[in-house]
Amino acid sequence: MDPVRNPYAPGAGQRPPELAGRDDELSAFDVVLERIARGRPERSLVLTGLRGVGKTVLLNQLRSAAIGRGWGTGKIEARPDQSLRRPVSSALHMALRELRHPDQESMDAVLGTLKAFAQRLAPSDAKLRDRWQPGIDVPATTGRADSGDMEIDLVELLSDAAGLAADVGRGVALFIDEMQDVQAPDVSAICAACHELSQQGAPLIVVGAGLPHLPAVLSASKSYSERLFRYLRIDRLDRPAADRALLAPAEREEVTFEPAALDALYAAADGYPYFVQAYGKVTWDVAAASPITADDVAMAAPVAEAELAVGFFGSRYDRATPAEREYMHAMAELGGPAGAPVATSEVAATLGRKPASLSPARDSLIKKGLVYSAERGQIAFTVPHFGRYLLRHPD
Repeated sequence: MDPVRNPYAPGAGQRPPELAGRDDELSAFDVVLERIARGRPERSLVLTGLRGVGKTVLLNQLRSAAIGRGWGTGKIEARPDQSLRRPVSSALHMALRELRHPDQESMDAVLGTLKAFAQRLAPSDAKLRDRWQPGIDVPATTGRADSGDMEIDLVELLSDAAGLAADVGRGVALFIDEMQDVQAPDVSAICAACHELSQQGAPLIVVGAGLPHLPAVLSASKSYSERLFRYLRIDRLDRPAADRALLAPAEREEVTFEPAALDALYAAADGYPYFVQAYGKVTWDVAAASPITADDVAMAAPVAEAELAVGFFGSRYDRATPAEREYMHAMAELGGPAGAPVATSEVAATLGRKPASLSPARDSLIKKGLVYSAERGQIAFTVPHFGRYLLRHPD
């Protein structure tokens, strides 16, 4: 069929043509926004899940919902080698601009605090101070959010921003993607700020998204984080939602699927949203006409798998060192095609090594976002079907 009309869109963070299976999460967030608008206390939100389940897509959709209610919003993608001070400054600057506060004097006061926060760098970053400016045309405030202690400064900055939002009857939402990569001092600062703001009933929330071990990262920073955030586990789509993700865009192009084709596509994609889009896109291109058949899916599957092997799996595998690859292959042998969590002691036994000698490889894989600690003493892949890929590509 005409590839120009192909409605499917596999891509990192790219919104699918039909956002299926996320109605509950969107409705829950609407309740959060409405409660905060009425001055009721509400927890910040954390989305967790494997790669490819659509966390970034959902995060962007939640941000759109906040913008639709007139909130100020900003978004950050965390990196393990970067402090949050500058990204937070840029994101919050955008959020304040979106609020459109009518009193310029009040706005300038908060912008002055923001500028002070942005420019307060560690001594090791002194050379950067002269090269980077936050683009704020007001003097930096003295004595507010400029102590150099990230926890103190972030609490003061977000409190001021929340006060500005309260003046106009709106809120501020700060969205943080890849939140598991936030540095430990900054995680502590975020938790402390959310705790203080929730006690104040301030109209500012943090919405984070990250890998399944993100709750453990937050808990290790502040013990009360378990009660501070509302955690939503984002998982694969069930069969009706996966079918809707395929059928709704196709029907808008006057194309449909035979039931057997939907059976085959669900078996191949296993309900993971990224895979649903990847297999759907190739199947559309292969099919000669509507309705799309199971034979079309059978022809498309090897092409889709080859593309995933290069772009989705291979690009991640290539980032690993030889020692890290050896570790992952042992995980795949133990966990099987389903990629079940495995004991670190069993990985060591499979490789004929002592567990302590493998700690550097395991820790590096965690930092690279390729594996995560499912629970104490266990390890699992962050990417669905990665075990199956490694078993099919032993070298």
